Amino acid sequence: MNKSSTTTRVEMLANARNRQEPFDVLVIGGGATGAGLALDAASRGFSVLLVEQSDFGKGTSSRSTKLVHGGVRYLEQGNIPLVMEALHERELLRLNAPHLVHDLPFIVPTYAFWEAPFYGIGLKVYDLLAGKAGFGKSKVLPAQQVVSAIPTIKQDGLKHGVLYHDGQFDDTRLLLSLILTAVQKGAVILNYASAVGLTRSTTGRIDGAEIQDGESGEKFTVKARVVINATGAFTDEIRRLSRPDAERLISPSQGIHLVFDRSFLPGDTAIMVPHTSDGRVMFVIPWHDHALVGTTDTPIEKASLEPKPLAQEIDFVLSTASLYLAKPPRREDILSVFVGIRPLVKGGTSSTKALSRDHTIEIDDGGLLTICGGKWTTYRRMAKDGIDKAIESGGLAQVPCNTKELRLHGYQPLSSQTELPLPYGHLKVYGSEAATVLAIAGERAGWEKRLHPSLPYIAAEVIHAARHEMCRTVEDFLARRVRALFLNARAAQEMSLAVAELLAGELGLSRSWQEEQVRLFQELSRQYCVEPTKATFAGSGKPAC
Repeated sequence: MNKSSTTTRVEMLANARNRQEPFDVLVIGGGATGAGLALDAASRGFSVLLVEQSDFGKGTSSRSTKLVHGGVRYLEQGNIPLVMEALHERELLRLNAPHLVHDLPFIVPTYAFWEAPFYGIGLKVYDLLAGKAGFGKSKVLPAQQVVSAIPTIKQDGLKHGVLYHDGQFDDTRLLLSLILTAVQKGAVILNYASAVGLTRSTTGRIDGAEIQDGESGEKFTVKARVVINATGAFTDEIRRLSRPDAERLISPSQGIHLVFDRSFLPGDTAIMVPHTSDGRVMFVIPWHDHALVGTTDTPIEKASLEPKPLAQEIDFVLSTASLYLAKPPRREDILSVFVGIRPLVKGGTSSTKALSRDHTIEIDDGGLLTICGGKWTTYRRMAKDGIDKAIESGGLAQVPCNTKELRLHGYQPLSSQTELPLPYGHLKVYGSEAATVLAIAGERAGWEKRLHPSLPYIAAEVIHAARHEMCRTVEDFLARRVRALFLNARAAQEMSLAVAELLAGELGLSRSWQEEQVRLFQELSRQYCVEPTKATFAGSGKPAC
């Protein structure tokens, strides 16, 4: 997995548009589920086309809580099979992408005498279910050890803490690894390409789709033996291309995350709050040298690619965090806010918290296979189940799944990972590809330099993203190839001009394209900013976003 992918979007588009034979599998949707399906199918030797209406991970898959977890919350619900499956998949992820998935210690702070034994017993069960796949043993800590691990924890009334271990990752870097591994296995992967219609054979079976290229506007038809709908929050839109009267399957809910300076959580241990006032779990997590806090659960009527945070959600996260942090975070401390939509499978209740996180597969009368639900941790199992069903539905060759031990793009075992030069430690998420980024940094003066003093990203990463990761826009880079927009929206705004110039130079695009890209990014990034209240803004010294 050390070879860089040099396949460009131009080549991908030509491969999709000019193919004469039907693909075995057409996957609609370029998030975690779609990428997992494409990789599973391609690794079995099937011909695969994946199309994504925007950029890879534009929706839910880039907006997670950044955890690869077994689901501590599901223990309370008694969903032991789901917990065991997720713990198993968590371990496979760590083995197959050790450059992206790592152990993260958590502490559940307890302020009542009954809490430590109660949560301690539950987390011992978690350890038992994980077995040899465990990331570390849980234990009850005295208050002073809790404070030592988390110096910013609220100490008033602190009795104990319960330590346990789970996994952490960078969601879009893992998604890109899946995409690039699928490409290496022969899949055709195309971002900015929408499925705007489905085609049918003379017998009425869905046998392909009409695709619209988002960059040129051109439409073309592709044929496939099986079409899979893996569009997450937009599942029902594709289902209705097959059956206009299809009942709604998805009940969307949105959750927000607030990002703060690392001073709010200076150590390497996260906080887990097992019960907030709305009955959810809340996390305070170290991530890319920042502190990430979330999340909420707010039912919404309609999904969008850029959901907006609600004022009450921001207030809820701030007020809940202030119960556990010695220095209460304020609106003016927020560096970025991002919002994700949970594509929950519709159930018999209006409470989104009660809906299943497990995945659902539906095959309609026309043969459209829809897969939805699930979570990042179990993407591989979802993909296996989806392709197994596709084989059955489409009469494909009976080839078993082989992704269990499939090393992902950038794979670099921990034993052979070497220390990167001091200013470039953040490149670890590239795994073996970090060497390629550093080689690019040496090609031209200035490419080794940071794009902004507040974030570690360097100019060479823009070039690498354009050459090897199908990066097409300023947003693609600042939001998903690196995580600038999610970490510090103002810094990302200030980086956008330099990024546009670098992308334009590498892709051969005009100055007017650069100007339009900067304008679009400035407009988008305002949604990731939280303005201070009028009372605090006057003395904050911060410019408006």
